[in-house]
Amino acid sequence: MSESRQTGGAEPATPPPMAPSSAELRPAPRHAALPVLAAGVTVTLWASAFVGIRAAGHDFSPGALALGRLLAGAAALTAIVGAHAAWTRRPPRLPRGRVLAGAIAWGAAWFGAYNLVLNQAEQHLDAGTTALLVNTAPALVALFAGLLLGEGFPRRLLIGVALAFGGVALIASGTSSGMGDGAGVALGLIAALLYAASATGQKRLLDHVDALTLTWIGCLAGVVAALPFAPELFRQAAAAPPSATLTMVYLGVFPTAVAFLTWGYALTYVTAGRLAASTYLSPPLVIAISWLALSEAPVPLALAGGVVCLVGVAVATRRRRARAATPAAAAERTGHRAAAPPEPTPARGHE
Repeated sequence: MSESRQTGGAEPATPPPMAPSSAELRPAPRHAALPVLAAGVTVTLWASAFVGIRAAGHDFSPGALALGRLLAGAAALTAIVGAHAAWTRRPPRLPRGRVLAGAIAWGAAWFGAYNLVLNQAEQHLDAGTTALLVNTAPALVALFAGLLLGEGFPRRLLIGVALAFGGVALIASGTSSGMGDGAGVALGLIAALLYAASATGQKRLLDHVDALTLTWIGCLAGVVAALPFAPELFRQAAAAPPSATLTMVYLGVFPTAVAFLTWGYALTYVTAGRLAASTYLSPPLVIAISWLALSEAPVPLALAGGVVCLVGVAVATRRRRARAATPAAAAERTGHRAAAPPEPTPARGHE
């Protein structure tokens, strides 16, 4: 006899299954380490961009450098898109409507406005202060992702962000030369806000557009946004030494095309807050690259800040240990409510 007949109650209704989200429908990466490797490539190349901007900024104005970098990046991405289409025998699937408009706006903001503002900020600020201001962006990404993407505010993430930000502050105080002014500080903070808002918006766009197509569209939109600086670019490129022009091309091919592509791939599988926290590795890498390329020996305080950054990134990006496969835990992972345990059948002696 069923439990409902013994107790006189009705069968509990089974809750309808929840529709899977777009993230749940997305296939997992071929190997779990691929998003981590992609994030590492992005952080390394973005760190090299600080040195490249400083080197090319002596011969190119902020607007000309932004446009030249984006032209090189757009050419590289177009070649990658063409090669991918030839390999898969499928043309890129371009978004439409609001998604296309969002991708264009995202590209104009991050590829265009962010690069321009960052280049301009480095005309006023030394490298240490610029790194401090720009690397407030991951903390802003964690805040925006918690508010807008429903990623929440895990304690481990907040603690790691605080530690890493403290490390960036140590690096900035150890390498600062006092060149900053009010305009440069404002520009640095605007760059951080553009970075944070763009990374958060990109996470939503990746639910509708693959990383390669989105990066390609975004870079093309950045080129269009920077076209007013074309006369400056042609005039300065004619007078610049070949090393400065090659540095600008490097900034476009690697820190722009390759790094933004690997960033988009990693962001497809990693939350925005955790991925942004990994970019706190950039300041220690900037110190190492500057040490090797420019013979700038870091001061002990900057080295200590690099260690603190590494600790903070480790804390913020470490995954939580898997819990026991209890019905409640399984329900939490799948988004379904756990069924209530059946009530014990009354003993016959008490009937």
